Amino acid sequence: MNIHEYQAKRLLQEYGVPVPRGYAATNSREVETAISHLGDDMIVVKAQIHAGGRGKGTFTDGYKGGVKVVKNREEAQEAANHMLDNTLVTAQTGPEGRKVQTLYFTEACDIDHEYYLAIVLDRETAQSVVIASTEGGMDIEAVAEKTPEKIIRVPISPTMGLRHYHCRRVAFALGFAGEQVKQFARILTGLYKMFWEKNAMLVEINPLVTTKQGQLIALDAKVSFDSNAIFQHPEIQQLRDLNEEDPKEIEASKHNLAYIALDGNIACMVNGAGLAMATMDIIQSFGGSPANFLDVGGGANEDQVTAAFKIILSDPNVKGILVNIFGGIMKCDVIANGIVAAAKNVEIKVPLVVRLEGTNVEAGKKILRESGVALTPADSLVQAAEIIVEQVKNAD
Repeated sequence: MNIHEYQAKRLLQEYGVPVPRGYAATNSREVETAISHLGDDMIVVKAQIHAGGRGKGTFTDGYKGGVKVVKNREEAQEAANHMLDNTLVTAQTGPEGRKVQTLYFTEACDIDHEYYLAIVLDRETAQSVVIASTEGGMDIEAVAEKTPEKIIRVPISPTMGLRHYHCRRVAFALGFAGEQVKQFARILTGLYKMFWEKNAMLVEINPLVTTKQGQLIALDAKVSFDSNAIFQHPEIQQLRDLNEEDPKEIEASKHNLAYIALDGNIACMVNGAGLAMATMDIIQSFGGSPANFLDVGGGANEDQVTAAFKIILSDPNVKGILVNIFGGIMKCDVIANGIVAAAKNVEIKVPLVVRLEGTNVEAGKKILRESGVALTPADSLVQAAEIIVEQVKNAD
């Protein structure tokens, strides 16, 4: 689960991390109030969407930049008029872009240098890792690719936690000295505490800046949380912005289905994340393009399967469906009954290929044969993928 920059900065403040004074606004009245609070000095106007590259983005009407540094209130109001309720396209949004429904106004800083600082979860080592660089304010992926020696990585044992020597090690590597080492230690300590207490997957400050006066300030912030732990944090759940999520993914979450929309035209319904990845790969290998990742899990019932079909068919790009089930906990006859129920409740007008294997497979195949549902059975994943790709091509 992701949150907006202004929400992330509020959390950072709670943990003692200094951020510029700022105000969020969702309508013209709030925009006027926010601007009035910041006086008539330099103001930064930021579009709030769940995507990076906002500063280099372009709005669909041609207005350039989702982050603007302006000289006064009048220019801030003008920038807000262009951004609010406009659609911003960045390298991470795709060509369809994202509608900007919230703006964030902050005071400007007299920047001396920009740094990168983040804490992420490293699954390979089962540890959190502090990642830092003197090359802040740019894509950290580009820094890692072109100048990897400028990336500092410090693993933190979950049993020991963050220690003072970790803070000093990173601070010295970034070139801090004297009072700035103490400031940095307080920031990193707050960041780490927030990371663990809120079950975050990523806490990122890019850039962390030093001002001409020698102060360290988090100029931007990105935070994402472990969705499996959100139930422990109702205060974080309240920060969820459904406007930033695909309606199909929202509907899937209501039925405990793991769904991610993709840009292809062959929908997949599978049980198990690994099997889902293999299914998408083999569709691709036969020249097809997956329209989604959909894992119904090991304990889905007929209602969930029906809901899964409804979600799949709500995507106008879907031209075919491949159901690939390996029965274990999830029994093949349950999936078969779900397919039949879905066919009765939702008109399936696209080709449907079903491959069943495992627990109660013969019972499942019998249910499908006798159902009268228009579908093509397959005995293997390779055969299923080949058939659905060919059927979709012929339908075009």
